[in-house]
Amino acid sequence: MSRVIVEVPAGADLAATSQTKDAQARWLVFLKWLRKTHGWIGLWGAVLGLLFGVTGFLLNHRAVMKIPAAQAQESTAQLPLPQPIPADLAAMTQWLRKELAIDRPPTRARSEPAKPVAWGDKTLKQPEHWTFTFATPGTNISVDYWVGNNFVTAKFNEQNLFGTLNNFHKSAGVGAGWVLLADTMAGALILLAVTGVLLWASLNRRRMLGTCIGFASLLLAIFLAVQAM
Repeated sequence: MSRVIVEVPAGADLAATSQTKDAQARWLVFLKWLRKTHGWIGLWGAVLGLLFGVTGFLLNHRAVMKIPAAQAQESTAQLPLPQPIPADLAAMTQWLRKELAIDRPPTRARSEPAKPVAWGDKTLKQPEHWTFTFATPGTNISVDYWVGNNFVTAKFNEQNLFGTLNNFHKSAGVGAGWVLLADTMAGALILLAVTGVLLWASLNRRRMLGTCIGFASLLLAIFLAVQAM
């Protein structure tokens, strides 16, 4: 029986080895970039992550554990109106901001038209009702005005430090800048999750274990969410 001998060029092995080394070098560069990205994103979100973690814990357990951290001091005052009385919502808003020394517009300003209401066996006409809400993370001011009165009723709700932090967590009474900053935190958490999974899958050979942990976490979250509905 005759044998067929195939001669492989000497440069073929060298070329294959060179391609393998190039692929490994590119992979190492990618891993290095991924680790740096993961680290910088974590650094960006570290301070806000601490804030959202602490306030999230307080919000999550405030009812069951009766945590007295977030407390508010409430007070009510009647403010006499100037003469002539502001004629519309815009004029009243301008006067309230000056009178209460508020540097931002109201988060809500609403007018309810006059309407008939039942009072025993009679029908009375309820006057027009104006309501205003001015909110900051530390203070909430609600103002009521019944058209025809010569005063408004203002209710002040002042939060302590933990209550203020909770309002930052919920983006209550904050400006657009804080909302956008919180959005970057949310994006950072998403990127941290993605890059963390990629790093784990790249550096750890126990992929089956990681897949099982990931699916178990997902199924547990779905189960608890459905149970809470």
